Amino acid sequence: MVELKGGSPNEAGLWAADRIMIAYLAGTALLIVAFRHRVPGAMELLGWHAAGIAVLLGVPRLSRRFPSLVWWRHVYPILYVAACYREMSVLIRSIRGTDYDAGMAHLDVLLWGAHPMVLLSGIQSPWLTEALQLAYSLFIPAVLLACPLLWIKRDWEGLRYYTFLITLGFLVSYVGYLLVPVRGPRFHLPTANLPPLEGLWLFDRLRGGLDWLESAHYDCFPSGHVQLTIMACWFSKRRFPVLFLIFLPYTFAVAFATVYLRYHYTVDVAAGALMAGVLLWAGPRLYIMARRAY
Repeated sequence: MVELKGGSPNEAGLWAADRIMIAYLAGTALLIVAFRHRVPGAMELLGWHAAGIAVLLGVPRLSRRFPSLVWWRHVYPILYVAACYREMSVLIRSIRGTDYDAGMAHLDVLLWGAHPMVLLSGIQSPWLTEALQLAYSLFIPAVLLACPLLWIKRDWEGLRYYTFLITLGFLVSYVGYLLVPVRGPRFHLPTANLPPLEGLWLFDRLRGGLDWLESAHYDCFPSGHVQLTIMACWFSKRRFPVLFLIFLPYTFAVAFATVYLRYHYTVDVAAGALMAGVLLWAGPRLYIMARRAY
């Protein structure tokens, strides 16, 4: 298992998170090359990939000469993961050109006897909608909360492992989006006969903000919200027991919100939970392998 205490804030060489990010950027660059005639701005994207990899390779050396750069090494995955997410919307539309919403909707009907959003429409209320939209929208701050807490504790090795684990979780979910493009029930299924979702104060703004950030993404399978929230919850169980007591009900709320708010099929939720279990099991082994690859 991984030792998650202490360590140096500026460990020499590439970190485990650096290595999986470089591997992801190189892999998607090869994909762009293979489909360059279908990917808009392919050469520009390849340039950004090359620059991103160059930065990751150069910063470890620079940080030994300029220790103030150590903060970048701990926070850069947030920026890289966000950029990769935006890029995925371009790659999916240009490379895949299809979606599997019909199949996911069919599986949901087989499981529940009807579309879950139809079943859940019977319990809709403005209070519940507002609360669940808020929980859903706080996903990124909730997943990243352990990072500043580990920084405050000066638990550098724990912070590097958690950064690796969360980065791995996001990148694996992006691969899932590319392999199984799914946009979600609120876009695929007709809602004319259903009562509209209505909140109290922030619902419309939060949903509108997420729609703007996510653009026309096919980002449902697996549910990244469920996958990453479970991973963050499990990590907090050992490191921050008090936080875990808050995180556990929050995790269930997020999983329920994904279906209630019509963002995901229940099949997406199950896939996200399964992937979280796989990565929590494999994460320590992959981390050790990445650290030894000097």
